[in-house]
Amino acid sequence: MSPWTSAVGAPQLARLLGPEHTRDAEAAAVVSVTGGRRVPAYRSLADRVRLLVLEGRVPVAARLPAERELAAALGVSRTTVAAAYEALRQEGFLESRRGSGSWTAMPAGSPLPTRGLDPLPPEVARSVIDLGCAALPAPEPWLTRAMRGALEELPPYAHTHGDYPAGLPALRQALADRYTARGIPTMPEQIMVTTGAMGAVAAICRLFVRHGERVAVESPSYANILQLLREVGTRLAPVAMAPGLAGWDLPAWRQTLRDAAPRMAYVVADFHNPIGSLATDEQRRQLVDAARSAGTVLVVDETMAELHLDDEVELPRPVAALDPGGSTVVTVGSASKSFWAGLRIGWVRAAPDVIRSLVAARAYADMGTPVVEQLAVGWLLATGGWDEATELRRAQARENRDALVAAVRRHLPDWEFAVPHGGLTLWARTGGLSGSRIAETGERLGVRVPSGPRFGVDGAFEGYVRLPFTVGGAVAEKAATRLAAAADLVATGAAVEAQVPRSYVA
Repeated sequence: MSPWTSAVGAPQLARLLGPEHTRDAEAAAVVSVTGGRRVPAYRSLADRVRLLVLEGRVPVAARLPAERELAAALGVSRTTVAAAYEALRQEGFLESRRGSGSWTAMPAGSPLPTRGLDPLPPEVARSVIDLGCAALPAPEPWLTRAMRGALEELPPYAHTHGDYPAGLPALRQALADRYTARGIPTMPEQIMVTTGAMGAVAAICRLFVRHGERVAVESPSYANILQLLREVGTRLAPVAMAPGLAGWDLPAWRQTLRDAAPRMAYVVADFHNPIGSLATDEQRRQLVDAARSAGTVLVVDETMAELHLDDEVELPRPVAALDPGGSTVVTVGSASKSFWAGLRIGWVRAAPDVIRSLVAARAYADMGTPVVEQLAVGWLLATGGWDEATELRRAQARENRDALVAAVRRHLPDWEFAVPHGGLTLWARTGGLSGSRIAETGERLGVRVPSGPRFGVDGAFEGYVRLPFTVGGAVAEKAATRLAAAADLVATGAAVEAQVPRSYVA
């Protein structure tokens, strides 16, 4: 089995490197890169490739083009590319093997990604601003009303065994009706209710992916799903997102699906976590076509789909609308983000035969999803409470987003980010400082944020942090003030050292 999990073609890498890496730059043999210091062209090329890896725009374990191919694409000599590759190998950012080519790596001692931050217990949360979890408090009075409605409907179910591996029939019907109303004709037989979106993805992995098989993921992606995929033994094939809020890089996706032949791909099309991007109709169509051609199961996470925060945004069709039979696209939904994370209800929409296989395999996992919580979600959907609660949720997230963005811009003017039109997260570039160090120092100062490497594969995104829209007003202001203090300590070297590549630190 090849040591690389994805590939970057010469034209793609040349585009990412930018116009400064051309024959004109090589002819001068020098390029100014830091503080006016002039370095050889090969050194500039190596530095730029290294930065692309650290920022996740070129994935770790991605096969790079051959020296001759990249030289032709850049219009430089092969000697320049060979020298750049050798410099990257010496620094630990490139590995090579005869017959397998060269692929990107992270140096020994770099911080490896870990699971997402666990929520702080309530007694600690009073003294620490917890921006670790992208989840809002319950939208009252709707939670209380839903639970009361569920208890009123419970008696008939209490006289049964209580095991519903596919989910309560009434809830499956309600979810199918909701998909149909969105333009995706759906039968209850195409729905399985799960214990949250994580339970849904875990069930899908058990069905489709064997140990050691490749799964393509966006880079960056949702930290907890990345950890789940690692723990079930898959080989992650990261595909870099397009810059800013541009969504998917379709040429990169087509190449990964063609070259790495992943069994499954996991994507967030609607208000991506952590970036916040919204994939366009055309991007969705092209990705579904590419996955179908490659024989890849495309798992689409819609947990953020209803959290559109700006009215002027035109929402694309659901990805499943491009594959209504569910043979290529498997959709995952959840009540956690739209309603409340404590209501652990998720679901899968897929072809009936896929649902039957998922249900049959469930006996070896969690047997089924709690009945009372299913009844609560069913009550919300049946009474219109779901729509009213999600509207309340959108208003709260919008207010928090605007307060957090304003506070970060005031106190951290060097940080770069694009303001998303929906979702619950802001993906911020930390002005050349280590996100891991800022996170470590910030927690000691009373603000908790997840650093970028949690959302990447094998240590990428060291220069980023994720900021969720979970606080607003004075709390958002205080969080930004504490983050600014943490950034100042990191910038002056006063923070406790973290194991990050020395070549990255500003």
